[in-house]
Amino acid sequence: MERLQKILAAAGVASRRKCEELIVSGKVTVNGSVVTELGAKADPAVDAIAVNGKKIASETKVYLIFNKPKGVITSLSDEKGRSIVADYLKDVKQRVYPVGRLDYDTEGLLLLTNDGDLAHKLTHPKHHVPKTYLATVERIPHGEALERLAKGIKLDDGMTAPADVEYHDVDPDQKQATITITIREGRNRQVRRMFEAIHHPVVRLKRVTFGGVHLGNLQRGKYRKLTKEELDTLRAAADEAEKA
Repeated sequence: MERLQKILAAAGVASRRKCEELIVSGKVTVNGSVVTELGAKADPAVDAIAVNGKKIASETKVYLIFNKPKGVITSLSDEKGRSIVADYLKDVKQRVYPVGRLDYDTEGLLLLTNDGDLAHKLTHPKHHVPKTYLATVERIPHGEALERLAKGIKLDDGMTAPADVEYHDVDPDQKQATITITIREGRNRQVRRMFEAIHHPVVRLKRVTFGGVHLGNLQRGKYRKLTKEELDTLRAAADEAEKA
């Protein structure tokens, strides 16, 4: 027996949080009876579970890595008609969901899956899955400024956790530097705000790893399936973060 929201998320209905909303709103039935309790459990192998009257089916799990271009919304729909992640996934048969978000101006590694349980582990605020970015910033920050980021810096929503920070490239002619930074939190626009706090605004931001999975040479706007080894690495990172 498993919690109903976990079963729904695992079946690819939606994220676990959205599945909880579906349950509370009375849109989920088990063996014909409406269930609104979040603590309710069911057995997907025995019980008939439906959402809005449609029986859920056990989907084949899909795990994708996508190189999101700058100027693309991390969403499957947009009422303003802007470019969205789904525009690049039209030949993917299963419905997949972004694992976390990359903001409009940020590019790079975005994971997508219909495995709601894994997505939940990777994005839960209490878990600390490492994510690495290449941040190109205005001017060249001194080592002391980077040490402030590494130790944790005060933002308007509190102190950041320690980060791994080092120089990746320095361009004196352009008066810019590219910094490698690994964080283990998921605050809104966190990396950009961290560099703003040391007075070196980000001019380009690219995520290159997530939970030990690397973007590598995947072309911008392209996606591929995760390898078994990458999926094992990601699951291990999620389990480790959950225990921490």
